[in-house]
This record gives sequence, C-alpha cells and structure tokens, in this order.
Amino acid sequence: MKTLPIGAFEAKTHLSALLEKVQQGQVYCITKRGRPVAELRPAQSVQRRPLFGCDRGRVTVRKDFDAPLDDFREYTT
Repeated sequence: MKTLPIGAFEAKTHLSALLEKVQQGQVYCITKRGRPVAELRPAQSVQRRPLFGCDRGRVTVRKDFDAPLDDFREYTT
C-alpha cells in the first residue's frame, strides 16, 4: 500500500480509526507543518528469547566431559 501523509493534529484526532486501517496494512506519514515527522505502520513481530531450561532432556553431557584429551597429554605432564 502507498504511504499516505496525514497532519499531526488530524492523526491525534482520528487515532482510533487510523489504527484500524494500520492493522489492515496501511502506512501513514505523520507530518507537522508539511514536514514528515514520523511513520505509523503495523508493528513487526518481536522474537522472544528462549525460556531458560527449554532444552531440558534434549541435551546430555557425557561422564568423561572434563577428562583430558589424548592429544594434550604431553602438555599436562
């Protein structure tokens, strides 16, 4: 959809109606004295961080996890 200009006073007065149109995909350029100030557009979905512990049971740690590696034995003695 094309970006439509709208004055700041008109945007403030008709905000509820504008939000309905924005939900349908319309984008508005809010102007103040003819100069662009802001854009009113649909919000982008926000990706949330995974919850702590969400991989419980999916990851296993071997018993020898912290055992020295054979390749590095000469450096540990």
